[in-house]
Amino acid sequence: MADTNALITPKDQAAKGRRTALLGSLFLMATSAIGPGFITQTGQFTYQMGAAFAFAILVSILIDIAVQLNVWRVIGVSGLKAQELANSVLPGLGIFLAILVALGGFVFNVGNVAGGGLGLNSMLGMDATIGGIITAALAIGVFLSKRAGVALDRIVVVLGAVMILATLYVAIVSNPPVGDALKNTVIPSEVNFTVITTLVGGTVGGYITYAGAHRMLDAGISGTEYVKDISRSSVTGIIITGVMRFLLFLAILGVVATGVALDTEKSIAGQAFGIAAGEIGTRLFGLILWGAAISSVIGAAFTSVSFLTSSKTSVTVKNALTIGFIVVSTIVFVIAGKAPATLLIVAGAVNGLILPVGFAVLLFVATFRAKTLLKGYAYPVWLIVIGWVSWLLTIYLGCKSLSGIAALWAG
Repeated sequence: MADTNALITPKDQAAKGRRTALLGSLFLMATSAIGPGFITQTGQFTYQMGAAFAFAILVSILIDIAVQLNVWRVIGVSGLKAQELANSVLPGLGIFLAILVALGGFVFNVGNVAGGGLGLNSMLGMDATIGGIITAALAIGVFLSKRAGVALDRIVVVLGAVMILATLYVAIVSNPPVGDALKNTVIPSEVNFTVITTLVGGTVGGYITYAGAHRMLDAGISGTEYVKDISRSSVTGIIITGVMRFLLFLAILGVVATGVALDTEKSIAGQAFGIAAGEIGTRLFGLILWGAAISSVIGAAFTSVSFLTSSKTSVTVKNALTIGFIVVSTIVFVIAGKAPATLLIVAGAVNGLILPVGFAVLLFVATFRAKTLLKGYAYPVWLIVIGWVSWLLTIYLGCKSLSGIAALWAG
């Protein structure tokens, strides 16, 4: 009998490795977006807006796709990370962008570690502080692995699948008014600009914008020959995030639609899961929250460090810095305690305001520097157009959200 391994050519192995790396990259982007803040936002906005929240989800997904199509393509074709491109456009701008992203990633990572503690508390009844420490320790274990890149890719895919399946179960048993939700997706009874901006900021703002694209570069995937794979992966990652958001929305809507009063000082999503599916629902909520938290700890640490290092930095140094990033985030969490829900929402909105800065740099490269920085690549005009339109929309939505952010702080 012929050895089947002998039939696998080096080209086939390379293609398989590329597919695995791209799958890991898109799931890193998706699971980085699906963090504790994502769950908090979805719960509070569903309780606040009801079925009308579906429209905000749809608009945010469309904006997210336009953003990530451009981000992944510019970074993927150039083979340069966002801060390197920014420095090429204007010396020092990349350093400024790196500081913004790293600081934002650090703030969110404290909340991510806290979310891991709360997830284990809901799932196992474990003390939240100890749970946060365990979550951080497991995330550190990924970067201690001899094949950290492969471990990272695999764990984010598994965590993403587990979160979606668990949410799907609760979305079914909560019996939401699907027809009303679908109607409001295209004909909303209410439009809230602050909510849309917050969703965009929480999904493609801050470090999340670059998580998947930077992981793709670290995996050695760049160049015009991979444009189709890069584009497909960027859109798929956003669709996965959108599916998770919509399923979570439906799971909570099924409870909210009954008119039951929920305690806004506690987790809306956690209460809804408990009401919809009893003890199982509470445990599943803990599992989802923990999965969202640990995947976001990994994503925030990896992406933040990718802005503080270059392609010349050794893997050992990168992993050491990433571990240090997680350790310091955990120490701050232990000292400061859990992050308030309002702070997570405001942080998401602020990310939506920061987004236009880095995105404008990449669009500038695509529009005016393709010959040099994109190696002569003929960047699609339609993609440039939707990119700049999306950029203008993020500016407009950001201005609209300022008053909403002020109201949240005041509240």
